[in-house]
Amino acid sequence: MGIIRRMGGRQMKYFNTEGSCKPEEHYMVKLDDRLGYIKRMLVERKKYFVINRGRQYGKTTTLSALEEYLKDDYIVLSLDFQQLGTEDFADEQKFARAFGEVLLMAFQFNKIEDGKLPEMLEEFIGKKDGSLKDLFMCLSRMCAVSAHPIVLMIDEVDSASNNQVFVDFLAQLRGYYLKRDKTPIFHSVILAGLYDIKNLKLKLRPDSEHQYNSPWNIAADFDIDMSFSVPQITKMLEEYEADRQTGMDIKGVAEEIYQYTSGYPVLVSSICKQLDEKIFGTEGFETMQKTWTKDGIEKAVSIILKKSSPLFESMAKQLDMYDDLYKIVEDIIYCGKKIPFSLEEKSINLGRMFGFLKEERGHVAIANRMFEMCLLNMFMAREAISSDVYAQGGSDRIGFIRDNMLDMELVLKKFVEYFTEVFGQRDEKFIEKQGRRIFLIYLKPIINGTGNYYIEAQTRDERRTDVIVDYLGEQFIVELKIWHGSEYNERGERQLTEYLDYYHKDKGYMLSFNFNRNKEMGVKKIQVGDKVIVEAVV
Repeated sequence: MGIIRRMGGRQMKYFNTEGSCKPEEHYMVKLDDRLGYIKRMLVERKKYFVINRGRQYGKTTTLSALEEYLKDDYIVLSLDFQQLGTEDFADEQKFARAFGEVLLMAFQFNKIEDGKLPEMLEEFIGKKDGSLKDLFMCLSRMCAVSAHPIVLMIDEVDSASNNQVFVDFLAQLRGYYLKRDKTPIFHSVILAGLYDIKNLKLKLRPDSEHQYNSPWNIAADFDIDMSFSVPQITKMLEEYEADRQTGMDIKGVAEEIYQYTSGYPVLVSSICKQLDEKIFGTEGFETMQKTWTKDGIEKAVSIILKKSSPLFESMAKQLDMYDDLYKIVEDIIYCGKKIPFSLEEKSINLGRMFGFLKEERGHVAIANRMFEMCLLNMFMAREAISSDVYAQGGSDRIGFIRDNMLDMELVLKKFVEYFTEVFGQRDEKFIEKQGRRIFLIYLKPIINGTGNYYIEAQTRDERRTDVIVDYLGEQFIVELKIWHGSEYNERGERQLTEYLDYYHKDKGYMLSFNFNRNKEMGVKKIQVGDKVIVEAVV
């Protein structure tokens, strides 16, 4: 929970990263436009749909806000399947009774005054052996006599996603939906969870005959962007600034937060929470104005990536469960492989559904920079256990740090020596596939605990990767490239200078993996326009 502060006798808002956000308690992005669209385009049109997004993507917050938004025109019954226990799914009678009980709680909690409806539920619950059929007959009668259309919301449907009883429940919903012109049923049904409910049959009945059949193929598409845009983050920070008077560059801070998060809701809130509650007052960040800066955000990201979190743990678990997905992510991060984006490919669809893959210019990309940094750390940690490369980087580390500054030129010199000695005789195919991976593993222990690095997504391809190293406020731009002739090399140098301009740097670094037998290995400095490039060749 956030630090409790008071202003003028009232409790001040704080940034929340646990559970649903409430506008009266938390600094949060305004959802009015999103809610209006959902009501107008989906609920009013009597649609049944699923909000499936990655962990901590704002699903529960959206449902909570939508319930409040709809309550003047509809009876909204909001359930959470985490309220049900394993035993409640043992058979359809137990499920039907448990569902009726939590539905009755929703009536009581929301203080819905239509007494006829809870009485009808109580009558059903009183039956000891009521089936799913009996439950839906009761629900249909309730919808027929209700003074207002009834909207059903169920959160955390993943809690039941491996259970046949729940699939049968969905099948009943589907049946009533298809004949609702003659048989009353819920006006709209909204399910929320990580998995796309359309995949339930796939999970429960893997045989080829039935694997693509779904009891939920009636669902309308939910294609609303739930990430936060720069203008939305800006408005949230404006509210915070009005309370705290930090003197921050609001738009600049919003843009920097977006650069790391791509608007992933919990990551946005996590960075802000770290700045507000943890970083302010520490060395180098003695004032709020110093805290809410690019350096402060970098520090916040570093802290978040070092902590165990449900989001990152979930990502690691999912990659362990799906080998093909793991390989896709690994190929993108290490090799810059261009993989066409297609949701027909199951692994890509899963990664998109889990929230850590996205489409970018027709290809698969990691969803945001923080996820990429987390995945890099995860891959490195696994390889470090048995990696001589990681150990070598760690043993060389002391010599690379001088007066708390990273000597990147010396890092490249030592790496060239090490790579030439250990891997110099390996074939071209090995070096092309593994070269950049080896450098990243070598670099990891050198900056570990003090700095961060990430791969610039916009420049990544199978021939070229730009690595951005942040070390104690200093940035180093390092281009990793596969040699493809002098002309390509010169073009790469020009590209690097353009990138240095973007980062307002006069000096950059280039590591070339050259397969030419007549190559000149080592490190040299070259002048390209007004920029200096330290170029290493192995």
